[in-house]
Amino acid sequence: QSCISRQQLLAAIRQMQQLLKGQETRFSEGLRAVRSRLSTIHASLAKATPELPAASCPALQAPADGRKFGTKYLVDHEVHFACDPGFQLLGSSTRICQANGSWTGQEPHCAEISECSSSPCQNGGTCLEGLNHIKCLCPPQWTGTTCQYQVQTAPPTWSVMDDPAFSRQPRCAQIAQTQQCSCDPGFHMSGTASNGICQDLNECEVYLQKGGPRLCAHACINIPGSFLCSCPAGYVLLGDGKSCEDIDECSLSQDNCTSGSTCINTRGGFQCVTPQCPPATGNISYVKTSPFQCERNPCPMESRSCHQTPKTISFHYLSLPSKLQTPAPLFRMATAAAPGRPGPDSLRFGIVGGNRRGHFVVQRSDRHSGELLLVHSLQGPRTVHVDVDMAEYLDRVFQTKHLSKITLFVSAYEF
Repeated sequence: QSCISRQQLLAAIRQMQQLLKGQETRFSEGLRAVRSRLSTIHASLAKATPELPAASCPALQAPADGRKFGTKYLVDHEVHFACDPGFQLLGSSTRICQANGSWTGQEPHCAEISECSSSPCQNGGTCLEGLNHIKCLCPPQWTGTTCQYQVQTAPPTWSVMDDPAFSRQPRCAQIAQTQQCSCDPGFHMSGTASNGICQDLNECEVYLQKGGPRLCAHACINIPGSFLCSCPAGYVLLGDGKSCEDIDECSLSQDNCTSGSTCINTRGGFQCVTPQCPPATGNISYVKTSPFQCERNPCPMESRSCHQTPKTISFHYLSLPSKLQTPAPLFRMATAAAPGRPGPDSLRFGIVGGNRRGHFVVQRSDRHSGELLLVHSLQGPRTVHVDVDMAEYLDRVFQTKHLSKITLFVSAYEF
């Protein structure tokens, strides 16, 4: 008996519908009024305030005895500097154009350094500096330009007394009452005409002393009447008999890497690598999404420190010859927007870690990529690490960053 009738309920619903319709009409009218007001303000501002040109900084020059990387002088653009071999950088290696039209950091200069300061002489050798070159005085039992070879391991100097294969009798003929003698190719006449003998010509030493072209990419072995080339372990001699080519142990399954590790071919060998994500700290943790990439787990909304850490960490391995000619591009980082999402309008690159950071610079390749350059040659054998990060910005607001951990395996040889 306390329930309302069906007619009363329908009447109440009709009243609610009319009320909502009226509210909807007033709300739409309010939105139209706000939109019209905003359009009016926008039009008046566009007429009153001409668009200012993008701020820029004065042009920078490369330091004497050095090089400059980067040709953009707009706000937030970076310019990098490096010195030629034999010089060290004083001042800022990277300068950024600020909104006030000035550059960060100090003007760079290149100061000459002593080549002997890097201790190039091995095994107790003494370094002497000359005009545009150095010389190593080697202790007994050591030889080579940097005292890197033991004397007893050098190929012996063959003579007639050492091995009869390296000497032979000449071919002689009587011509007009005169005896004419000659030697086979690869031999030369030693002694007088009456008791001469054909002695092997050591091609390896002759070309080395005369400063001619290298007979072999690696080692030259003298044999009777000729020479042979040999390659170090991990290389194979090519068909020209002089050049050496690396053996790819990984593709040939000649490695001994265990399950869980990955084989990386290097010049003259291989490396077994197992990249690991950084350990969890606080609310920052990573998960491995592929053998060479880690992704950060979602951050709590209030954790600024978590959002500042790299969203992705990737691992890269490169094999380089010794003394690679510079500047040499090694690695490129790029970004791409996800479907339906605006991409970053600005990128910043930086070298944030490694054991030879002074050998590299990072420069912007184009709007959405940057490039790691080797600017000082590396002499092997050695392993070099360099960490490069790429930060994304949208309307000058930091969005996220990505970290690339790069490992360079530098060969002991220049091939």
